[in-house]
Amino acid sequence: MISSAKRKVLDGLNKRYIYGRVPLLHTIIFIIEMAVAARLAAKFNSYYAEKPVLTTMVTNAVLGGVADTVAQLITAFRTRRAQISGNSEDFLSIEFHDLDKEKPPAVGELGFSRRSPPPFDFERLTRFMAYGFFMAPIQFQWFGFLSRAFPLTKTNPTAPAFKRVAFDQFIFAPFGLACFFTYMTIAEGGGRRALSQKFRDVYLPTLKANFVLWPAVQILNFRVVPIQFQIPFVSTIGIAWTAYLSLTNSSEES
Repeated sequence: MISSAKRKVLDGLNKRYIYGRVPLLHTIIFIIEMAVAARLAAKFNSYYAEKPVLTTMVTNAVLGGVADTVAQLITAFRTRRAQISGNSEDFLSIEFHDLDKEKPPAVGELGFSRRSPPPFDFERLTRFMAYGFFMAPIQFQWFGFLSRAFPLTKTNPTAPAFKRVAFDQFIFAPFGLACFFTYMTIAEGGGRRALSQKFRDVYLPTLKANFVLWPAVQILNFRVVPIQFQIPFVSTIGIAWTAYLSLTNSSEES
């Protein structure tokens, strides 16, 4: 009874749009995640001082969820816009006033994927949050190693910063992307063939995109951004990057 009621509520929210274009359920989830992220940001220093690893794990999970929600929202918005452009009717009035006149096919029924944008995928959201959560301790140890191996000094901050970036991009970035695509493929139920196909099709292009974006971001972060803003700066870019990974992974899955 409860699960059936939840399904009806979610199905109803998945069919509602703001201004006929922006999916309502995606927006609600995004707002909730941003509220949690704002709470973490306000208390980050105190949480980090007490439990740095756990704080990093929770922060990574929340940011991973935000990024995947953004990616799903972009996909739904694009699909909705294409749907509207193919029909001259007023979709806002249909969505909120005439929806009950013709019952649309339910999720999973024939014609749903053809006529409607994809519903919000909670399993995919969970996968991304879990990946960020369990990957955080490895990242924490890695950045600790970089800070100890290449300390930044007032007399010579440039050379250690470039060394950190070089080690991070040529050692950890390939490893991190391999972990990401391996985890996502296995979590989605794929086997060895799906994993090899994903590495063949998307791993190298994604790694090249990583080399285009992150070296410049990290150099700017180490050399220009004040120290108190470095973590928010990297976290902001990280949301966009993880959203890109989510779109890349989902497009290959499709």
